[in-house]
Amino acid sequence: MSFVAYEELIKEGDTAILSLGHGAMVAVRVQRGAQTQTRHGVLRHSVDLIGRPFGSKVTCGRGGWVYVLHPTPELWTLNLPHRTQILYSTDIALITMMLELRPGSVVCESGEFLRLPQFNSEIDTNVEVRASRPAGWRQGGLLLAGIEEGIGHAWKETGLSGRFCSFSPCIEQVQRTCQALAARGFSELSTLEVLPQVYNVRTVSLPLPDLGAGTDGPAGSDTSPFRSGTPMKEAVGHTGYLTFATKTPG
Repeated sequence: MSFVAYEELIKEGDTAILSLGHGAMVAVRVQRGAQTQTRHGVLRHSVDLIGRPFGSKVTCGRGGWVYVLHPTPELWTLNLPHRTQILYSTDIALITMMLELRPGSVVCESGEFLRLPQFNSEIDTNVEVRASRPAGWRQGGLLLAGIEEGIGHAWKETGLSGRFCSFSPCIEQVQRTCQALAARGFSELSTLEVLPQVYNVRTVSLPLPDLGAGTDGPAGSDTSPFRSGTPMKEAVGHTGYLTFATKTPG
């Protein structure tokens, strides 16, 4: 199945997104004879999924129900198994804007599990390099053996000009990336961190002040409504740092 072309009916081998309730979803691989345990009860693939239309409301073993949704890029981003850091929709939107991606653009993307003891000797870090190229350039990948080597490959494969983006989970990696970019000859270096801030917007009415203008009504009888925005108290989680650079001819 494809995430781009919509299919009407669920078939064996498809990936389906089970919506269990507000903010609760899980991706399942539909297999004949298989079962999926949910908080609403068991879901039998052969009976409850295969042959049904996507978007169906299916009753589980305990009497609860789930919606079976067709996967989309956004739903898959929210539900795929996370073995390492991935790009979420907020970061993807910024990358699309900063790299000036549009229909016909060619993108070279590379990601590899690296062991970088100078940053963290206990975990593997996923470094992704994205370079926008003119149409007609062959697609390929950059295997990163280290930040400097990866940026060297990006410089070579970008041709005369292009845009570069790297995703780094920690600021130490950003510093090393910027040093390598400057040493290689990239310009217009900038590092951004996307931290969405949610505001609680509501209408507030306050009494007009009595300035002694001789009003007939009692003080405070007139009010003035206005819109107020208060930041939510929940802290916004950090995803990573996006470093952008430009290779110019010359």
